[in-house]
Amino acid sequence: MLNSQEILEIAVRAADSKRAEDIIALDVREVSLLADYFVVLQGTSKRQMDAILEAIAEQEEDAGVEVKRVEGKNSDKWVLIDLGDVVVNIFNPEERAYYNLEKLWANAKTVNVGAWLEA
Repeated sequence: MLNSQEILEIAVRAADSKRAEDIIALDVREVSLLADYFVVLQGTSKRQMDAILEAIAEQEEDAGVEVKRVEGKNSDKWVLIDLGDVVVNIFNPEERAYYNLEKLWANAKTVNVGAWLEA
């Protein structure tokens, strides 16, 4: 059984493998009961957003993590992947700017994901 940080790392690496942009992970353990981590990232097209979703779901399932729910799968604006203790938000750039989840969760600590990203 993986811990939430391991689940987070798989999600970040999978998103990065599909060239997700501006990946931010927030440690919300002290500010939310919903999850341990929120991930916010963006794709530039519906096709890329679908590829990111597919990569995350596939790699998490391969690691034995249950994908509990996917919301907005047919949307080209915002897709949410519920991995239990990790929630991934895939936005298009306009919706991301509009919802500004990073500001909403401003009290959360940012997780340094740089080591998980390809240079």
